[in-house]
Amino acid sequence: MTIEAIKNAITALPVEERHSLVSWLNELEYDAWDKQMVQDFSPGGRGMTLVDKVKREIAEG
Repeated sequence: MTIEAIKNAITALPVEERHSLVSWLNELEYDAWDKQMVQDFSPGGRGMTLVDKVKREIAEG
């Protein structure tokens, strides 16, 4: 199925079903965002350098 076919199918949905789809997609994106944040700020994650820098700055006053 192509993106264009998906778009056409979505526009053909009744409003209530389209709202339900939007809610589901938003939840899917939020879950992916949350998982990425956990991964980034876990030991070895790419955000840990920032955490380490902030901790150093706090310790230095």
